[in-house]
Amino acid sequence: MADLRSGTAASEPEPWLPDLCRLPRLVVMLSMAELIVIVLALAPDGSAWNLSRFVSSSAFALWLALAISVLLCVSRRQLSRLPPGLGGFIATATAAAIAAAVAAVTHWIDSVTGVGLIPAGTTFARFVGGTAAIAILAVSVVLRYLYVNDSWKAQVRANARAEVEALQARIKPHFLFNSMNTIAGLVRSDPAVAERAVLDLSDLFRAALGASKSDSSLTEEVELAERYLAIEQLRLGERLRVVWRKREPLPWKMPLPRLVLQPLVENAVLHGISRLPGGGEVEIELTQLSDHLLLRIRNPAPAPAEARAGAGARHAQHSIGQRLRYAYGPTARMTAGWDGGYYLCELHVPTGVEAQSR
Repeated sequence: MADLRSGTAASEPEPWLPDLCRLPRLVVMLSMAELIVIVLALAPDGSAWNLSRFVSSSAFALWLALAISVLLCVSRRQLSRLPPGLGGFIATATAAAIAAAVAAVTHWIDSVTGVGLIPAGTTFARFVGGTAAIAILAVSVVLRYLYVNDSWKAQVRANARAEVEALQARIKPHFLFNSMNTIAGLVRSDPAVAERAVLDLSDLFRAALGASKSDSSLTEEVELAERYLAIEQLRLGERLRVVWRKREPLPWKMPLPRLVLQPLVENAVLHGISRLPGGGEVEIELTQLSDHLLLRIRNPAPAPAEARAGAGARHAQHSIGQRLRYAYGPTARMTAGWDGGYYLCELHVPTGVEAQSR
């Protein structure tokens, strides 16, 4: 959504520096700090570690990690305006400076109070320099990991958007031409039906044109498929028969990626019903199971050797399966196959899981 608060905010690119303000990212940073303390405690260097030293070292490391995270969080947008190499160097240098300053203050307090926060014999330069060096290594590893993770997720989102746009482009040409020819034939013989078909076509393409902009819902996906089938029934007549099995209660407001049902229904019509001289019946079933939503599309179809469905149908199925796995994780899946004169496609979408799209 565009940012209306300023004229430049909407065009400002997304910061490349990982967002350490988010709780999961902060947990990663704090976990790295605690891991370093554990490694030092287990290192066979002959130093004596007891519970008191472990607790004080953990508190020091966690507090230092929190301070670095807060500063990098506050300066995220400023650092992201720089090239990643320079910005990353400044971020790690800033972390080293904070670590050195905190270590210097801690060493001074310990030398004045004598509470034993620092092991005996550890010089000022050794403690400050070692703390700064460890901070550089830890921050570099965490930022690099989060940066690569964010880049991968951004690439997956971009691929998902590209898949949707490819499906949009695939819907438009042949379906538009077939629909307009059907409507042209109805204008004189049945103007009321032709007008309804024009409205259905308008609604269908309005929904398709907005497919890459936001998520959809089960209600919208079903309505989109119904509009498509209504237009195709005008073209195919009695050859196309549609049976909906909506087994209530259904999660009608459940969020779904756009264009997950209509392309599968389109495959059933184009590569199944329209290839059979006598047509056939498309069965569409929606069922809410214990932990997921089941969508089944079943239709008579020629044998695979005869159908020659082509890359279009396979591309649509692959795209939908990929987008569902991205949005809902590995528990979401799509299965499809031909058996005994019928083609069956099933979508299993977990309920209670929010889509990750943006």
